[in-house]
Amino acid sequence: MRLLDKMERKLGRFAIKGLIMHIVVFNMLVYLLSFVQDDLFNADITLRLALIPELVMQGEVWRLITFIFIPPPASPIFIIFALLLIYRFGTGLEQEWGSFKFNIYYLVGILATIAGAMISGYPHVSPHYLNLSLLFGFARFHPNYEIRLLLMLPVKLKYIAWANWGLMGYMFLGGNTPIRIAVGAAVLNYFLFFGKEIFFKSKMRSGSVVRKAKYQQGLKIKDTIHKCTVCGITEKDDPQMEFRYCSTCEGDYEYCMDHLKNHEHIKKPKY
Repeated sequence: MRLLDKMERKLGRFAIKGLIMHIVVFNMLVYLLSFVQDDLFNADITLRLALIPELVMQGEVWRLITFIFIPPPASPIFIIFALLLIYRFGTGLEQEWGSFKFNIYYLVGILATIAGAMISGYPHVSPHYLNLSLLFGFARFHPNYEIRLLLMLPVKLKYIAWANWGLMGYMFLGGNTPIRIAVGAAVLNYFLFFGKEIFFKSKMRSGSVVRKAKYQQGLKIKDTIHKCTVCGITEKDDPQMEFRYCSTCEGDYEYCMDHLKNHEHIKKPKY
């Protein structure tokens, strides 16, 4: 993030504030225009805007940007709900980072999607994966944010994010090369922004697991009443074992019944 901080100091004034609001408004406009597409466009408007590499190479360069304005495939009832979620995720990230860093996050997602599409030839008829990167980023900051599925069932956002991670992982492992490139490009911005944090947290977590195991092992040794001076067995190791102090040894030395009469007596050193 240090590089971004330097860039923000120099270029921050060029950031588009409320970027996601503009994108959501254009999404809604395209959705409304889709109802009159036959009269105005003589074709499906989404196909006129989609990122189709073959057509981009033929000169339709506007597709490099217009694909982000294609609304999610949803019924009229749920389109507003879907766009409100995109707006919420985008504004939430902008509040966390500021306008400039959010602009960069979204721009990296766009550029990665374009690069992946042009390399693989995989068309994008909606910015679905790009919108998922917003969901993943927002869930990173607000994992317990609740969404009401079907407007009724409350579900924490982290579970929705995990489900989508699982789905993307399945597509990556089971899909062909173009799909793998598309999926990988879709989350590039996420790992650029959160990868370092994820790595160090996982490293710290693994270290804490080791420390916890050592601590519990220490408790196992310390949290005992009896311990044999010779073999180290305790009442936790063998609940049936009996322990006795040796009256011949000079000091408080305790032995299990196996070593009570089978040990070298300990004498205090003479100075």
